[in-house]
Parts: sequence; structure tokens; C-alpha cells
Amino acid sequence: MKLYGYWRSSCSYRVRIALAHKGLSVEHAAVHLVKDGGQQHAADFTQKNPMGQVPVLEIEGDGGPVRLGQSVAILEYLEEAHPEPALLPSDAVLRARARQLTEIVNAGIQPLQNLRVMQLLERQHGVDAKAWARGHILSGLLAFQAVAESVAGRYCVGDAVSFADCALVPQLYNARRFGIDVEAELPLLHRVDTACAALEAFQAAHPDRQPDAQPS
Repeated sequence: MKLYGYWRSSCSYRVRIALAHKGLSVEHAAVHLVKDGGQQHAADFTQKNPMGQVPVLEIEGDGGPVRLGQSVAILEYLEEAHPEPALLPSDAVLRARARQLTEIVNAGIQPLQNLRVMQLLERQHGVDAKAWARGHILSGLLAFQAVAESVAGRYCVGDAVSFADCALVPQLYNARRFGIDVEAELPLLHRVDTACAALEAFQAAHPDRQPDAQPS
């Protein structure tokens, strides 16, 4: 398997966590989202993913390489193709809750602080993109916390790592980048994040541990 991603991309980060959690070996191919006008827009990359986005997971299919885009679709593939150790609970309601929490991040928070959106806001509308992102990240994470309160244990959903943790930890990394005091404003999520940070899979997936990491 080969993962095309960017060290600080939260969507790439999610997939790295899942791969590490499942103990899967993968080749990493860096796609710099800023250099050269954004390498994700280059023709050789858009052939792999017409959306021009990371991550892309390349796997071997019967007829040659198969390339999967969209981080949550990749998580679902990994869970089906490599079910152990699981990233979804066995209980149907809790599985749905894990997916709900994942989508709060995937659909409700991350798109509003996406690099392309922030660049558009600044260049075409004169918006303070960092303030915009900070507000939407915090409101979304407060909603995430409210939903998680009824199901959280050591992790987002009970005492086993799930998709929700794969989504939450990268989003908290972004939250801190935008100046949000996670410990003070999101205590439940801070506790879950601390528990995740003790796990080898989350340590290995951290942006600062990636081959293409740049000094902050």
C-alpha cells in the first residue's frame, strides 16, 4: 500500500492513525499542499484523484493499482479489508454514534478550515481566515463534546479506539494551531486526546513524526 498525503493534513493524519492502529505497513508519498502552487493540483496527482485532495490510498487490485480518495471512505475500506483490531464497536447504535462523531469533524468542521477555503476567504473576500476557522472549529468541537458525553469512556466511544478518535485527534491538533485552549474549553476531548496520545499508533501518526514534516 502507498499513502499519498501531507504531514499536516488532518485528513491524512486520520488515515495514518488507522493504518498504524491496524499494524499495516504502508509507503508514504508526500504531496506538498503549498509548494509549487500546491502539488495536489499537478496533472500527475489529479490522475490519481480528480478532486486534487489528499489523502489517496493506493492498493493492489486484480487489474492493477486501485486508488481510494476521501479519508472516511478509506477508513471504511480498512475496517472491511482488515477488521482486526476493530475501529468500530460491535453494537449497532455505538457504531452509528462513532460514525456520527466522525462526520461532525469530517463534514461539519474540517471543510470550513480547509486550506483552499481559507485562501479563498482571504484573497477574494478580505476575511480574517484564522478567526473564521477558530470560531467554526470551536463551535464544532463543542457539539462533538456534547454528543460524546453520553458514550465516551477512555476514548470517544467507550474504552476502545474508533473512527471517532481517528477524526478527533487530528482536529484537536488543528484547534491548537488556531489558538484554541483545548484543555480549558474542551475538557472531555482533552482527556480523550491525552489517552490517545499514550498509544503507539497515535504517536507514529503524529505530523511531527512524518518524513515530510517541516519546522513549525
